[in-house]
Amino acid sequence: MLWTFSLGLWGLSRQDSIWRDEAATWQVARRSTAEIWHMLGNVDVVHGCYYLLMHALFECFGPSTTVLRMPSVIATAVAAACVGRIGHRLAGMWVGLAGGMAFGLLPAVQFYLQEGRPYGLVAAGAGISTLLLVTLLQGRDRTAYWAAYGSTITMCGLLNWLSLMILPAHLATLVWSRAGRAAWKGWTTAAAAGTFCVLPLVVFSRGQSAQVSWIPPLTWHMLIGPTVLLAIGGFGALLDRPRVGGLSVATVGLPLLAVPQIGLIGLSLIQPLFLDRYILFSLLGLALLIGALIGSAVQAVKLRHPRASLAVLPVTLVVAVVALLPQSLAKRSPSSRVDDVLAVASDVQRLQEPGDAVLFIPSARRDTKSVSPGIFSGLRDIALAQSPEKSGTLKGLEATPDQIRAAMLTQRRILLVTDTPEVARPVSAARDKMKVSVLKKHFRAVADEQVRGRRVTVYEMRSAGRDSRTPRTAAGR
Repeated sequence: MLWTFSLGLWGLSRQDSIWRDEAATWQVARRSTAEIWHMLGNVDVVHGCYYLLMHALFECFGPSTTVLRMPSVIATAVAAACVGRIGHRLAGMWVGLAGGMAFGLLPAVQFYLQEGRPYGLVAAGAGISTLLLVTLLQGRDRTAYWAAYGSTITMCGLLNWLSLMILPAHLATLVWSRAGRAAWKGWTTAAAAGTFCVLPLVVFSRGQSAQVSWIPPLTWHMLIGPTVLLAIGGFGALLDRPRVGGLSVATVGLPLLAVPQIGLIGLSLIQPLFLDRYILFSLLGLALLIGALIGSAVQAVKLRHPRASLAVLPVTLVVAVVALLPQSLAKRSPSSRVDDVLAVASDVQRLQEPGDAVLFIPSARRDTKSVSPGIFSGLRDIALAQSPEKSGTLKGLEATPDQIRAAMLTQRRILLVTDTPEVARPVSAARDKMKVSVLKKHFRAVADEQVRGRRVTVYEMRSAGRDSRTPRTAAGR
């Protein structure tokens, strides 16, 4: 736990950068509770519990990148501790210690370890529920434990209902280990209660499925990653010598890894949903199985060189840290994310002049304004008809294309905040097409700044001054 917590603290602020997903958390957490409830009726209800949690933390400690990301750091450290405890109970100290420390080093875990989103919290809940299940299957069949198990499953589901895929993973463990009747009765009751509590969220969130319409359909190359993970996990399970009946690292870890991966692939054949962060918790199973691999190596060395066996884990850990160091450094840099909301805000502050207007393409790029409202206080958002807070949305409601066109033609200078060409998607909305058309026909670019996936361009009315010229740029920043 301390190892993973230390990895989380390392470079936590990412040079004070915040990317678009974290910007959503930031802006919603700063709204009032009433405004959050209003928004959840329209968008992002699947993250409602997480937003309310972050709202409480922002109220207590103030908004900052540390407060934004610390819940994920603590939760992921708890998940690592659960892996260590499970491995220790099932196969001994070396397996538990190796698995727990391996979890924090996994590249995907290092990415979301410092993310202001709920995936680390879900991983912690998955670790706690799996530890409770192992405890119960090892003979401590108590009603209080089953109640804690069901409550943990419920909380995971409320944070992200796709985490309910841990239930079929635990079901496979029950079948593989030939659990007794009492265990089956307790699990069925707890699982049904947890699912029942989360079901309203699942049903309601289906009405907001347009939010994930940007996720691309499943393709064969997307399966390379899961295939590699399953191969590593399968090899670890084989070394654990799995057998039918009884608990082992294999009977717990392999279903925890495989079932969510395969389940998400299956769901993605119906509706594109394949994003690794949705099943980050499945890497708990991979870490357990990696622990089994290292534990087997320790035992093999111990047969011939008992004292040398003590060095197997430290040496493996050092090699892994060195091998992953370039990637670890990259994940802690602002360039590790697709964009940086705060960096472009400083450019807006520097380029604006009194009387300027601002436009956003697409309107979701208004998150820069929502996160840094003070910087935009002197700019008129001429396309905005209703603010994100009043409209109960993340990006606000914009005026009609004709109204936007009329407003643009009354401006001398307009600042456009958008994506850099490398990450921008084709303009498709009618409002955005109108903005682009008017800017091309009636304005010229006089300044252009690009930084970390975001772009701000200053446009000046053609009749307002100098002849057209190439804008000054800072694309290399």
